[in-house]
Amino acid sequence: MKRIAVVGDIGSGKSHIAKLFNYPIFNADLEVAKIYKNDKACFKVLKKKLTKYFSSLPIKKEEIIKAILDNEVNLKKITKIIHPEVRKKMNIFLINNKKEDAIILDIPLLFENKLNQKGDIIIFIQSNKLEVIKRLKKRNNFNLDLLNKFKKIQLPLSYKKKKSQFIIKNNFTNKSVNRSIKKILKDIL
Repeated sequence: MKRIAVVGDIGSGKSHIAKLFNYPIFNADLEVAKIYKNDKACFKVLKKKLTKYFSSLPIKKEEIIKAILDNEVNLKKITKIIHPEVRKKMNIFLINNKKEDAIILDIPLLFENKLNQKGDIIIFIQSNKLEVIKRLKKRNNFNLDLLNKFKKIQLPLSYKKKKSQFIIKNNFTNKSVNRSIKKILKDIL
């Protein structure tokens, strides 16, 4: 099984491009959302560590945003609780898909959380910064301060790009992206 990891900037189109590969995808952001919605054990720990922010399950996005914006240390506390759960879910996904030719890892903090392995195929999604900002502003709950706090915990894009074997230039049209994907899959499979 080939492990293909899609990395890049926030809003660069990683999740959309991951789907275009047509292989099973582990999407870390979706797993985090499920944890916030359903995971009673995580909720109890979060409530204990950050009492004034979390009141009930499902945890509301506004509560998470407020906790992070109020104090940068809160983001570290939250990630310390959530990321080990995401890692467990990723390991289950890998076991369940071990017979696949390839799987896609859509994990924004792949390098930061040391989830990459030696044989991984890393694909960097490169997008126009102005286009990315324009697209991010259309998202619900877009908050520039929050975006900047998340960027602070991420490694530089130049590092991720250097560690990548392939680069997909995402101009937000499927035609050019699909051509790039076909070429990459031909090269690696």
